[in-house]
Order: sequence, then C-alpha cells, then structure tokens
Amino acid sequence: YLVGVGRADCTGPVAQVPLMGYANPEQVGGGLLSRLYSRAFIVAEPEGSSRVVFVSADIGMVSQRVRLEVLKQLRSKYGALYRQDNVILSGTHTHSGPAGYFQYTLFWITSKGLVRPALRSIVNGIVKSIDIAHENMKKGRIFINRGTVENSQINRSPFSYLENPESERKRYSSNTDKEMLVLKMVDEDGHELGLISWFAVHPVSMNNSNHLVNSDNVGYASYLFEQEKNKGMLPGEGSFVAAFASSNLGDVSPNTRGPFCANTGESCDNPQSSCPVGGAAMCMAKGPGNDMFESTRIIGQNIYLKAKELYEKASQEVTGPLSSAHQWVNMSDVSVQLNATHTVKTCKPALGHSFAAGTIDGVGAFNFTQGSVEGDPFWDQIRDQLLGEPSNETKACHKPKPILFSTGEMTWPHPWHPDIVDVQIAAIGSLAILAVPGEFTTMSGRRLREAVKSEFDSHGTRGMNVVIAGLCNVYTHYITTYEEYQVQRYEAASTIYGPHTLSAYIQLYRGLAKAIALNATQELPRGPEPPLFNVTSITLLPSLSVENAPAAKTFGDVLQEVRQEYREREVAEVTFVGANPRNSAENATEHNFLTVERYSNISSSWRVVLNDASWDTRFYWSKGSRGQSNVTIEWHIPAGTEPGVYRLRYFGHYKKRVSFLRIISVPFEGSSSAFQIT
Repeated sequence: YLVGVGRADCTGPVAQVPLMGYANPEQVGGGLLSRLYSRAFIVAEPEGSSRVVFVSADIGMVSQRVRLEVLKQLRSKYGALYRQDNVILSGTHTHSGPAGYFQYTLFWITSKGLVRPALRSIVNGIVKSIDIAHENMKKGRIFINRGTVENSQINRSPFSYLENPESERKRYSSNTDKEMLVLKMVDEDGHELGLISWFAVHPVSMNNSNHLVNSDNVGYASYLFEQEKNKGMLPGEGSFVAAFASSNLGDVSPNTRGPFCANTGESCDNPQSSCPVGGAAMCMAKGPGNDMFESTRIIGQNIYLKAKELYEKASQEVTGPLSSAHQWVNMSDVSVQLNATHTVKTCKPALGHSFAAGTIDGVGAFNFTQGSVEGDPFWDQIRDQLLGEPSNETKACHKPKPILFSTGEMTWPHPWHPDIVDVQIAAIGSLAILAVPGEFTTMSGRRLREAVKSEFDSHGTRGMNVVIAGLCNVYTHYITTYEEYQVQRYEAASTIYGPHTLSAYIQLYRGLAKAIALNATQELPRGPEPPLFNVTSITLLPSLSVENAPAAKTFGDVLQEVRQEYREREVAEVTFVGANPRNSAENATEHNFLTVERYSNISSSWRVVLNDASWDTRFYWSKGSRGQSNVTIEWHIPAGTEPGVYRLRYFGHYKKRVSFLRIISVPFEGSSSAFQIT
C-alpha cells in the first residue's frame, strides 16, 4: 500500500465554552490540561485509484455538521479523491472537549448554541491532518494484531446486559469486550509511521466536575505512545502518529471501582443506580486512582502498554484490495425483515425519561432515575406545555420507552435530531472497519460484528477481521439490543430510533458488506442527502470585550510568584495578570499558552522542555470583575526531572479598544522568576 499519516491541533476555545459529553450546563471550559488532536491515516492502492481515509479526533463525537463541512473542503481541494464513502471520521468520545459544533437543536441546549470557533477548529484540524497525511504518502506495509486489555473497564449497565438471552451470554467470558485491535504502519524500509488501536471504553476518567480541556484516558495513551516514538520532540510534534479510537463503548465505563453513594460510601450497583438517601443524583462510579487525574493516567497507561505490546509483536500482514461502501439512510423509517413472517419498523427519534437520569459516570439533574418504564406526570405536563406532547404513533412505536422529548416531532428553529444517518464500511484487505453513528453497547456491537462477518463469509470473503469504529459521521446517541431496550436504563432511553434500531443497523451493514464482497459498491443506492441547515450564529457565549489589567500592572505581570526551589513530585505554580484565552483561539489556530523552560549553561540560553500539550502542565483561567482575569500555570514536576534552573512562561492576547468602532487583539507574554529543581 501507499500509507500516509498526519496529526493536527483541533483544540479550539478552552474558556467559557461548555464541554461536550455530560450535558451539564455548569461544566464550562476554564483552561487546558492537554491539547486535542485530529489524527489521520490514508491507505491507497499503489496502482489503483482506491483509497481509504480513517480519522480519529479527540472530540466527543463527530457531528453531521462537522462531517459535511469537512467533505465540502476536501471536495474543493482534491476533487473526487476523498468522498463520503471512503472517508471515515470518528470521535474518541472524550467528555472534556469544547461543545457547540452541532446543527441539531437538542445539542444546542447544553452547548450555548452553535459555537463557531469550536466548529471551525475541529473542521480545520481534521482537514489539516488529512492534508498532512496526503502530502506524506509513501510505500508501506500494515500489520494487524489483537489482544486482551485487563483492569480497564466495567459494564455500567450490567442489569441491562443480563436481559440478553442466557444462551448468548454464555458464549462470552465477560460483560464487556476486552479485545483491542491494533494496526501497525511502517514504510518499505521498516521505519515506523503510526498505529491505530480500537478498544471499547468510555473516556470518562475525567468526571463532570472537570473544567480543563483534555483528551481523557485514550488521549493520554496517544500521548505516551507518541512521546515514546518521537523521542526528544515536544508533545504534539514529531512524525509518528498514534490514534486510540473508540469502539462499541456504549455501556462501558473506565471507572473500575464501580458505583458508590457519594454521601454514604455504600454501593449503589442496583437496577436504578439509586441511593437510599439522595436518590440517583448521589450514585457515582469511581476510577482506580485517588482522583480523576490519577485515574485518567492509570487507565490510559493500561491501554498504552497493551497497545505497545501488540504493536511490537504484530506480524500478520494486511494485504488485499481496498474498498468502501456508504449509504445515507432515513433511520426514522426503516422496515426490518426479522424473519419470513415478521416485519418491524424504526421510529421517529425520541428520548426516554431515563435519558435525563444520566449514568454512574455523570449523573443527571432533577433526580430522574434509570430504568423508568413509566413516565412522570409532573415532567410530562411541563414537557407538553413547553415542547408539545408526543404523537400517539411515536408513543406506540417506542414502547416500553416513556418519552421525555419527542425530538423527531420538534422542528423549531431546526430539527432537534437527525433523520438521515450515514452507514459505512471501509475494507483494507482483510480488515473491515464498520463506521457506526453512535454508541453501540457491548452486546449490540457483538451482534453487529458477527452479522457482518457471516455476511462476508457467505459471499466468499472468508476470515475478515471486523472492527467497530464508534461515534462516526453523525451522532445518534446509543444503540442497545432489543432485550436491553425493554428495561430502559440510560443507554436504552437514548436509543433514539426505537426498539428495533439495532436490527435495522444489522440489516443495513449486512447490505454494505455484501456489496463489498460482491464488488458491487457502485450499485448501492446513495440514499437521501442530509440537510445542511443555514444556521445563523445562535450562541449564548459572552462576547469578547475590552479587557483591563489591575492598577499599576500590565498583562503578563506576575501576581503570585513561584517558590525559589522545588523537588520532583511537587507543583510549581505561578499566577499572572491574564486575558481571555478565547482571544488567542480566535487569533491563531495553534496558540501555545505556556512553556516550561530550562536554563542551559552551555549555550547561556533558555530551552523549551514542555509546552501546553504536556500532561504535566495545567493552565487555569479565572475571570474577575471589570474586565480583569487571572491565569495560573501549574507544573506537576514528574519523578526523574533533570535538576537545574527552570522558569514558566505564559503567552496570551488581550482585547484593546483603538477607536470607537475598532477593538484589536494584542499579544503579550509573561514569565515567572527562575527557580531551582533540586
């Protein structure tokens, strides 16, 4: 094959924008722990015209808006080379990245509308990573390996999983998929290019009290792998690209100690995930570490170490033709042939009451509980008044789900949920990547993989490796099995196209697999094109106004100085007169907020040893009154740090009025005093 890899920043605004994932309006960005990246991999046939692009981006999920804008840019740059059928865009599902890049109304509620800078950063970052991969195409080889990851996940809805038939459950040793699948890419001389790992776990080691933008456990795994391979480079630099992509993570949590009542400390591992005192709002899962930062590192390191082992031992080469199949489908109206006599249908999208309960990884508001199969007259009445009552048809279609939001019947100012959804498979030789538009649960993913594998087998393409890539192309929440759907925990309440959603997807992906096996992808109907709404900038983000420094101070001045000396495992900390970090995001796509620098006696100069993409640094912004704000930079000095003289620097932009109508952004910087590490 010809192989190309690329990585580009897609962080966007790190302040004032809500974070995407927990749907908690209080959880707004207030700084940076680690940068977010888009990682792109292009594989092409040396002679033929076939190629496949796989992108994994450190974002909550790929939205339809992001996908349509990326495809538009690729079309104008490359013509028909990169298209909706051969480009897969997947989100890692970190819950600590900026929100606001959606065109469907439901997602605006907790995102403060459509946040253009966030959307722009993601789209441009994805396109740039593809550009870099495109420019770096070279002859190469791909190897595949798989293995088991231990101590890194639990099923967070085990009572739903137990609803699946016993005969089916008996075939599996665990209620989560522990398998990791790894692709290793090298050039023809054996130089290492990159890796893609697929593993099913929610990147929710950082909980909903976090305000620092970061890529969570899988992002930490990428960071460790890239630091290891790009020796001597700063984080985010260097040619080796390591993507840790999402899979069927719907019911899989990294918070391995399981659910406990925050107030009493007793277990709340029950069908309602509810506590005797305080109800569901008190039931939260704990990770393996003492705090969320440590848990993120422990889970990330586990994933990294397994990937490293599988990567180093990968010897099975991937060979064979490339192909891709794609369709747009109206998921609110699919007829599914269950057997010779039975046809069922999917529904217009709707969310059930338990959607509002959240999960043990991030509890909901107003004390909704999981496992609600009856509505609540109080909330139903409020909903009927505000948003309109669901139609009888939708109610009947979704049974036994009690509908909280009938999103498929809500169209103001734009539809609340998508009807048109992408289904897509890309095959690289013996590997089939199923790009799915949401979060399949463990058992849903197993059924889908098995169905696609048997479809390939029955058309003569035997021994395919089938992997699910999660959160691709458009976000449609969760996909549970029919049996899991009946007990209506969070994942089931969020299976928006009704009880037969999974059966519909299995039918559709079988059709794609058959087309690939029979070399008939050209004959697949394209399906109805998704809409691109003309979204006016509806945003509740505060506007960027003129900023001030305190009296007798200027931007970048130190307010609280570092100590004169530190030891390893201590935290060096400095506070500056700061400015809104959004100014910087709107000025430069790749703004670095901080550096850690070490003084070199040999060259009598300062050398940058860390930047803001490092997991050892934390950048906090806090807004004061009268246009003033502070920035605090922390360096958590790791064991093994070279002794010597160091300093911390800060780079920002402030807004200044130059005339009645004109406000400009002015760059500035600040530095701590020098300090010793002993």
